[in-house]
Parts: sequence; C-alpha cells; structure tokens
Amino acid sequence: MASIHPTAVVDPAAEIDSSVSIGPYTVIGPHVRIGAGTTVGAHCVIEGHTSIGRDNRIFQFNSLGAIPQDKKYAGEPCELVIGDRNTIREFCTFNIGSPGDLGKTVLGNDNWIMAYVHLAHDCVVGDHTIFANNSQLAGHVQVGDWVILGGFTVVHQFVRIGAHAMTAMCSLLFADLPPFVMCQGQPAGARSMNFEGLRRRGFSPERIAVVKRMHKALYRDDLTLDQARERIAGLAEDIPEARQDVQLMLGFLSQVAVQRGIVR
Repeated sequence: MASIHPTAVVDPAAEIDSSVSIGPYTVIGPHVRIGAGTTVGAHCVIEGHTSIGRDNRIFQFNSLGAIPQDKKYAGEPCELVIGDRNTIREFCTFNIGSPGDLGKTVLGNDNWIMAYVHLAHDCVVGDHTIFANNSQLAGHVQVGDWVILGGFTVVHQFVRIGAHAMTAMCSLLFADLPPFVMCQGQPAGARSMNFEGLRRRGFSPERIAVVKRMHKALYRDDLTLDQARERIAGLAEDIPEARQDVQLMLGFLSQVAVQRGIVR
C-alpha cells in the first residue's frame, strides 16, 4: 500500500503506485496517476487529468492540474503530464492544457523547479532545466533542454526558449530566445552565450568556438536573420563536430514567427 497520511483525501479512482508517499491534508483527484517512488508533501492539490512519473519530489503547498486561466476553457478533458525525477518546490501552479492547442501542459524529466513557478496551459518544458523562484510562463510557451531561468523571469505567451539558453534575474521575454543565448533586461536583450554552462556540460573547445561564431553572426555583424542563418549553416561544414549544435540553432531559427522575432 502507498504511504498515505490519514488526513489526505485521495479519490478511490486515482492510480497511485504502492511506493508513493502522500503527506497530510493533500487532495488527489480521480483522474490523477502517480508513478513509483514519487513523494507528495503536505497541503497539495493534484487534480484534473494529471499524470506524474517516477521519483518526483513534490514539496508542500503545490497546485497541479487545475483548469487553465483561459476564459475559453469549457471543461474539456485536457492534461498535465509530468515526467520523472523532477523536484517541484513550494507554491508552484501548473495548469492543464487547453483545447485550442496541444490540449496538455508538459514538464519533462530531471527538472529543478523552485518556489512560486507558474506553468500556464499548453507550456512544454524539456529536460534538465532550472527555474529559479517566481519564474512565470504564460500560455503556449516552449522551453528547451538545459535552460536556466533566473528568478522573477516572465515569459510572454507563445514565446520559445532554445536549449542551453539562460535568463538573468527579472528578465522579461517578448521574443524568442535562441539556443545558447544569455539575456537580461525588461524587455530582455541578448548579452552573450552561455559558455560556462556549455563547459560544465562537456562541450569541447571546438564546439564552443562554433557557438561563439553563431553569436557573432546573430548579434555582432549587423546581418538580417536570413543572412545570419545562411552563415551559420556553413559552420557545420567547417567543424563537423559541431554539426548538431548548428542544426539545433538552424531548427530553432526556422520556426521564428515574423511578428515575434528573436531577443536582440
């Protein structure tokens, strides 16, 4: 049997693995599934069509799976999907998706989510991210792997953040933030690339050199976005080891909406 505190209210229809721990006064709804090894702290509410994977640590006072803050929502069975090995600290609010988009909000694996983080409807977050306190994502935001959001970062709806990007404290994003880029400000402006983060993740000097050249094309040489993409595409031929990094950047830039652009 799962370790469920006597004061917790768990709907009999919920699917709770036998190794799950649920703290006092927590409420679990009928459409919730929680995988092996996950712990849920006190005074949490987990509702809606919410699926939570293995070995997550969910601290006290979280609201997961509530309906979206979207006036168009009319009770559709949308989802919240949380992967494995995530840490979710106090007072986070993750909403289910909305029928006008994916229909689900997704948090991947191995993420470190600090207190008071908000994931609005239809956000998709990758793996190995760090969201510092009070990071706030509006609806339909996409966040790549290894992204770091500084405290009080606010992200406008439909904005995309590329893998390995980083924001400074109190950054305000109205435009897409390309992979590897570090930004700061209100609105956010590009400052550099996340070179120290790449070194810690084992990027070779050759790969980091290519990231520097991509930064130069995007931000230093007064090129249009199309011109920068053309120059970046040629880097894969110069240094084959960095081909995956070039393709990551090109794939991101190919989906930039004209009305939104990239952080400059």
